[in-house]
Amino acid sequence: MLKVLDHLEEWLIAFLMATATAIIFVAVLQRYAAGTSLLYPLVGHWDFSWAQELCIIMFVWMAKFGAAYGVRTGIHVGVDVVINRLSTPWRFKFIVFGLLAGALFTGIVATMGGSFVWENGAHYAFVKAFGLPIGDLYEGPITPDMEAPTWIVYSAIPLGSALMCFRFLQVCVAFVRTGELPHHDHGHVEGLEEDHDDPQRAAQDINWFEMADNLHPRGLTDEGGDPSLGEGDGARAGKSRRPMEGGDASAKSGEDCK
Repeated sequence: MLKVLDHLEEWLIAFLMATATAIIFVAVLQRYAAGTSLLYPLVGHWDFSWAQELCIIMFVWMAKFGAAYGVRTGIHVGVDVVINRLSTPWRFKFIVFGLLAGALFTGIVATMGGSFVWENGAHYAFVKAFGLPIGDLYEGPITPDMEAPTWIVYSAIPLGSALMCFRFLQVCVAFVRTGELPHHDHGHVEGLEEDHDDPQRAAQDINWFEMADNLHPRGLTDEGGDPSLGEGDGARAGKSRRPMEGGDASAKSGEDCK
C-alpha cells in the first residue's frame, strides 16, 4: 500500500510539473507567433488567457505534494550541526521531538484547511452532486480566468498537509525502529555506479564539503584525502602539494628576476 502511495505521489508531482511546463511553453509560442503577420491567421484566434492561472494552481499543488515527498526522501534543508554534536540519547530525543512537532503542525494546518475548504464551496458541491437539498449552503467563489470553484484550488492545502503529516509520522516510526533518517545525496545519479578502482574517478565521487565530525569541512590534510594526489594518505599528499599555479603573477615574476 505504501509503495502505491509513493508512486502516486511521484507521478502526480511529475505530471503537474511536466504539464505546467508544456502549457507555459505553448502559450509563449502562441503569443509570439500571433505577433507576426504570417502566423497570426493560424494561431491568432487561440485563447490562452487561462494558461497563467492554471499553471499557478498546478505549481501550488506541486509544491504542497512536493513538500510531503521531501519529508519522505530527506531533501528538506535543516540545520543539524548542534543536533549531531549531542550525545546519542539526547540526539534521539531531539530528532523525535522535531518530527512529532512537524507532524503536529502539518496536522493542524490540514484540519483547519479542510474546514476552510468545506465551508467555502466543497460542502455545496458535494450536496449538489448527490442531488440533496442545497438549502442556504454557500456556493463559494470562483477563479477569475477559468471560473473554476476556488475550493478545488484550496484543496491542495488540506490534502498536501495531511500527506506531509503522515510522512512525518512515517519517518518518525522508521527512526525509532532503525535509528536512521532518510538521506538524499544530491551528487548521486541513478544508474551510474561509483568506480573505486580508478583513483581519479574515486576522487570525483568524494564530497569534499562533507563534515566528517559534523562540524568542520573535510580538507586536503585530513585522513582519506584526495586519492588522485598520489600514494600515501591525504595528510602527506596535502603537505607535499605545491602552491596553486596561476597565483600572484607579480610574485612569480619577482622570483624569475632573482
